[in-house]
Amino acid sequence: MVAKHARTKTGLYAFLFVLVVFSNYLAYRLPVIPVPPDARGMVIGSLIDLSIIAPLLILAMTRKKGFTLKRFVTFMVLGLVAARFIIPSAQFAAFAFIPYIAIGVEVLLLLAEISLIFLLIKHVPSILKEVKLEQASSLFAFPALVKKKVSAHPLISMLAAESLMFYYALASWKRKPSLAQNQFTLHQKTSLVAFNVMLIHAIVVETIGFHWWLHEKSVLLAIVLLVLNIYSLVYILADIQAVRLNPLVVEEDRLYVSLGLGKRMEIPYQDIERLEWGKEAEAVSLKDQSMIDFIARDFEEVKPHCVIYFKKPLTATVFLGFEKPFTAAAIRLDEPLKFRHLLEDKMM
Repeated sequence: MVAKHARTKTGLYAFLFVLVVFSNYLAYRLPVIPVPPDARGMVIGSLIDLSIIAPLLILAMTRKKGFTLKRFVTFMVLGLVAARFIIPSAQFAAFAFIPYIAIGVEVLLLLAEISLIFLLIKHVPSILKEVKLEQASSLFAFPALVKKKVSAHPLISMLAAESLMFYYALASWKRKPSLAQNQFTLHQKTSLVAFNVMLIHAIVVETIGFHWWLHEKSVLLAIVLLVLNIYSLVYILADIQAVRLNPLVVEEDRLYVSLGLGKRMEIPYQDIERLEWGKEAEAVSLKDQSMIDFIARDFEEVKPHCVIYFKKPLTATVFLGFEKPFTAAAIRLDEPLKFRHLLEDKMM
């Protein structure tokens, strides 16, 4: 019911967006609507529609991605550029400078983001030193320190996630996985590693065979496909290592749980509302969008051993460092009984 209501609202916003754009387009071109010689007021109204109203409607349609000033300014710039083509040149002449100012603002925002990249590079040595002192693994500690010392900007979070990928793919192979009494693996009794190895094999075979055929048809497409396949190989290798080297950790005040590079989460005990185990956990639907699952892929369908419900939505980090709130987490472990006893002891 809620999803249907959300789709209805999105459809309404989309209809209003199309109405705003086309009404402004037709206002200058329908013969039944004469355009006055001095159309400043009409042009100002169109500029407001295209640079403010239309961007707000786009943000409403894409509200799941969140409202940010950067997204609004980007859509505003696009709206002003579109106004240059919608409004006839004769009427737009007095306002021709506006799109250039908007583009200049967008360039300044881009330069600000580039400066954040240089700031990240500057702080990397000190961040790496602090990562070694942190109790949490680098998978958790490095992004948290980047956010603290540099910025929580999505671009910086993405670069931090990519840095972790290259670290685990290229520089982590000397590390040996080891388990303490408070650590639990999620993958050893599954086919996750074998599944990923099969993916690597399939990508290599596809790259060798399909690349040479495509190279004769289009060099550009062949190069793009080759780059994407290499990236996929690096990511899968990194994901395997991230799973092997980052078991679930039961600390004094929280859980650190991750499954490769694509999912990680801190769960403070004080934010846990209730726990479900055994058949109750197995009966839970994993299709619920408000629930994140830490269940290793297998060749057959598997069920969670534990479902943790939160008192309030908690943020999890997903692919490319993006963050998303969840109200519950489903977990499957290699040693569920030992994990249950330890977790319940910590929460007493």
